[in-house]
Amino acid sequence: MAEAADFQGTSASPARRWLRRTGALLAGAPLLAGLLQLPAATPAEAAGQETPQAASGSGSVSVAVDSLSPSAPTEGDTVTVTGTVTNNGKQAVTDAHVDLRVGPPLETRSGIDTLAKKSTDLQGSLGEEVGGKYTEKFPKLTPGVAEPFTISVPADELDLGQDGVYQLAVALSGETSAQPWDRLLGIQRTFLPWQPEEAGTKTKTTFLWPLVSSTHMAAETGSNEQQTPVFRDDELAKELAPGGRLDQMVSLGKGLDVTWVVDPDLLASVDAMTRSYQVRAADGTTTSGKNQELARHWLAELQQAVADKEVVALPYGDPDLASLAHNGTNVTGSLSHLKEATDVIDETIPTILHVKPSTDFAWPVDGAVDPSIVKVATSAGADKVIARSDSLQDDLSYTPSAARPIGGGTTAVVADSRMSTAFQGNLTKASTSTLAVQRFLAQSLTLGLQTGKQRSVVVAPQRMPTGNQAQAMAEALAALQGGNWSESQDLAAAAKAKPDPAANTKVPPGSAYPSSLRKQELKRAAFEQIARTQGKLDKFKVVLTRQSRVVTPFGRAMNREMSTSWRGRGVAAVGYRDDIESYLDGLIDGVKLIKKSETKLSGRSATIPVTVQNNLVQGVEHLTLRLTSKNPTRLKIGGAAYDEQPVTVNGGHSQSVKFTTSANANGRAEVVAQLYTEDGQKYGAPVTFDVKVTEVTATVMLVIGGGVLLLVLAGFRMYTQRKRAAARDAEDGAGEANDDVDGPVGAPQNPEAPGDRLKEESEAGAQADAPEQPSDPAPDTAAESADPSATGERVDR
Repeated sequence: MAEAADFQGTSASPARRWLRRTGALLAGAPLLAGLLQLPAATPAEAAGQETPQAASGSGSVSVAVDSLSPSAPTEGDTVTVTGTVTNNGKQAVTDAHVDLRVGPPLETRSGIDTLAKKSTDLQGSLGEEVGGKYTEKFPKLTPGVAEPFTISVPADELDLGQDGVYQLAVALSGETSAQPWDRLLGIQRTFLPWQPEEAGTKTKTTFLWPLVSSTHMAAETGSNEQQTPVFRDDELAKELAPGGRLDQMVSLGKGLDVTWVVDPDLLASVDAMTRSYQVRAADGTTTSGKNQELARHWLAELQQAVADKEVVALPYGDPDLASLAHNGTNVTGSLSHLKEATDVIDETIPTILHVKPSTDFAWPVDGAVDPSIVKVATSAGADKVIARSDSLQDDLSYTPSAARPIGGGTTAVVADSRMSTAFQGNLTKASTSTLAVQRFLAQSLTLGLQTGKQRSVVVAPQRMPTGNQAQAMAEALAALQGGNWSESQDLAAAAKAKPDPAANTKVPPGSAYPSSLRKQELKRAAFEQIARTQGKLDKFKVVLTRQSRVVTPFGRAMNREMSTSWRGRGVAAVGYRDDIESYLDGLIDGVKLIKKSETKLSGRSATIPVTVQNNLVQGVEHLTLRLTSKNPTRLKIGGAAYDEQPVTVNGGHSQSVKFTTSANANGRAEVVAQLYTEDGQKYGAPVTFDVKVTEVTATVMLVIGGGVLLLVLAGFRMYTQRKRAAARDAEDGAGEANDDVDGPVGAPQNPEAPGDRLKEESEAGAQADAPEQPSDPAPDTAAESADPSATGERVDR
């Protein structure tokens, strides 16, 4: 004791301190010898770093629970767990066995989240092992080889007590040559909901089942009378095909009590596929679509699935309400597109599905809201906004009912964030899918056990679940609807439920909107381009004889330009908008003026034709063609600087419009032809050309005047000749009568023979009346020289 006191003293001599250190080293020699026998440290360990397994807390063997059946057992059930174990180490594992261990109930919803994040961590409570006989043994686990296992145990053997969610761990133990003793090498934790009897107060659960897809149709239609629709690709057919995403959504949802949330654009696109359609290839060419029967079958299955079920319609194209609220409201016309997208619902869903949908609900992306989003969401007529509890948060120890008033006659239907996000992520592996199902059920049961009051809960999953996510959703929902603590409810009923007075009704400010979501939004430039396209469409439609052939497809295309499906796909969104605007520009250019080369104008007046070409299928009207002279002092159009004429051109035709012009001086005059709409707006590009004016000279006028004079003289000569001949004929007739009275019969009065004189006069008269031929040798007058025929024939013509 004295030695001990000496060693503990603070004033020990140097010799004693040396002796104490030596004794300590000697005492630790066996421990040092044992350390020297351990395997050499890895480079990471030598550097003071953790190995991957040590860092994650997971073991060298991975355990995957691929199925747990039933998901929510009751008394008398047998719980069957199947899965695989895989040795990820470098040494074989021997004398391994898998067993089940049940931990204590999880009291809170946050506790479930914590356990889910550490489902493979070796640290933490494992619970009691379930009987030695409920195990599966593996004499040897070879590195890299997965071995299946199946363990079945009666629910009564699990020693479950009160209602609640229990931790169920599947653990693998074994040994290796380096560590030849039995130890825990891998684990997988999951959740086991336990509600063996009907709950006295059941939670009313609403599950939204979304039928939404990305944009597939272009604004372009075939250049024929039938307006054959054009699809940007053939991806929609893949989603509709057996096993495709949309095929699974319909086949899985058919047997569930859900609220269908439908984008009318998807229905319209599939309906278009039931008839003739075109598919655009990567090189821009189009081919005839061949999946009409596939589309018909999917629509028929959907019609059966939604019969007598609640259907909620989104605005056409599922517009991004948050992007519109944050970046589009200051752009003219953006809100009107949302109103149009809502109004067109009645033209699609009732016609295709034969049900009347509800249009009272707006669904912002991920249920994230702020005052501007709520304002935009309700601007088109909706009075209920589907929010999410991680946006509209409550500071309560329990989860309140979904419905709550947020002012202005608007109701926020707040979906539960934990249950709504349970099926996100990669669920291609059976183990991850099973864990998602059990976690969803665990959250639901724990929520129901929080209070003795009945509450309404809404689940709003991601808009476009993958096929694997949809399968997990359906599995979880089937278990929930077959369980003892929940009952189904429509969304409309959930929105009308009595609000919890303690629930938060204050919408968070814009600064609280998640930055990750804001980065994905459509920018202001997108809405400006949409407005520019709409402006071009407004000018174009007024000249069409059948406006709906253009206005309707372009209006729906602009709804698609605002779709939530463009989030995170900025480049693709710009490409789609550019395609729409470019196609419209091509249609507008189908009505244009034909270019003209230089026109020559001889004389003081003439007409100038300008041709309007219409390459559209339909006719155009309400257009005015204006021809303007840039130099009206030299050339006037219709007596002024410009002239206008109305234009109407049938489809596929051209029309030439003629303008009267008058010239005042020689030289070139620039002329501009421009089409205008009725409201005075320019239509299309102008056509500019030169008119070369050649003024009438004095020499030309003299020649023309001389020619006219010769014609007049020739006519006068002909007139006088005919008049003299008529006079001679009259004199001859009078002479013959005198001869008959005065002279004796047969005795001539003139010594010249009467027959000879008559012959001369006859020949002279005939010679005077007969026209002279061009070959006549000597014209008598200057007039005859100018006009060889001397008949006035040119005047008559």
